[in-house]
Amino acid sequence: MIILLKALLLEVVNSNLFIQMLFNRYICLIIILLGIQTSYSQYTDIINSNRPGESQAAFAVGKTVVQAEGGVSYISEKHDANDAEISGFFADIDLRFGFWKEELEFIADLQYRIDSYKIPGQESSNRNGLRTSALGFKYLVYDPFKNYEEKVNLYSWKANQKFKWRQFVPAVAVYGGVNFFLLDNPYISDDEAYISPRGMVILQNHFSDGWVFVTNILVDKIGTDFMTFGGIFTTTKSFNADWSGFIEFQGYKSDHYNDIIVRGGAAYLLGENMQLDISIGKSFRNSTDVIYGGIGLSWRSTVNYENIKLFKEDGVKK
Repeated sequence: MIILLKALLLEVVNSNLFIQMLFNRYICLIIILLGIQTSYSQYTDIINSNRPGESQAAFAVGKTVVQAEGGVSYISEKHDANDAEISGFFADIDLRFGFWKEELEFIADLQYRIDSYKIPGQESSNRNGLRTSALGFKYLVYDPFKNYEEKVNLYSWKANQKFKWRQFVPAVAVYGGVNFFLLDNPYISDDEAYISPRGMVILQNHFSDGWVFVTNILVDKIGTDFMTFGGIFTTTKSFNADWSGFIEFQGYKSDHYNDIIVRGGAAYLLGENMQLDISIGKSFRNSTDVIYGGIGLSWRSTVNYENIKLFKEDGVKK
């Protein structure tokens, strides 16, 4: 089964089918966004972290809420083009802050890496620096549960268990940001831009039995020779009040590089404001072999958060 899955993934990467699929879905999302209205985000009593996957959820953390999501991982890479071998560690952290409106949050995405770069016949070199550094904003555009209350049929258990089509209507968010790199960064090419924009459309579906599906359609390094198109598809399952697991597929393509990465892992809730996680990932490209794994921690502060006051039409607090 694993061999068949790898063969299928490689075939998708080496064809234009994957990119065409992402492009078609991206166009559909733009059309959907033109016809929807804004709403309020959904603050949760328990921390809702993007870790341990790489995708972003549609919902913001909540106005005045501060959340940090970070971890440490080991990574090993082999490149067939020049027989290069890379191994080392990286620490990544996402800082999220909700402000102004419930739907809006600021995100700082940073990854610091330390590794060894070896090519046969040459002396190995040690590198370190910011591998990723980006600032951006995410805004929840549409929440399918806004002003919606599911009615319970007191006379029919069967009616309450029937299939609900509404779960296929996703929450929709948009993200816009900018990449920035310091001079003499060992992880970017000499002809690569030190500042470049990035954008993303985010979908999130909540299905029954604790299943959540998140889709990210993204364009990175917009307007440069290294512009990249990609998508991240994450499925998360809650097993009980404390444990959850995930499987994630990420694909991206540019004129310089393309790949598909599969990730998996689990998260454990340490408290309503803290979560521990573990994950592993592997690439599925013929000319590159990448594998990594790590642990992480998510934490939030809600000391300044005030619950949204809802009002009925007669002005009475709800």
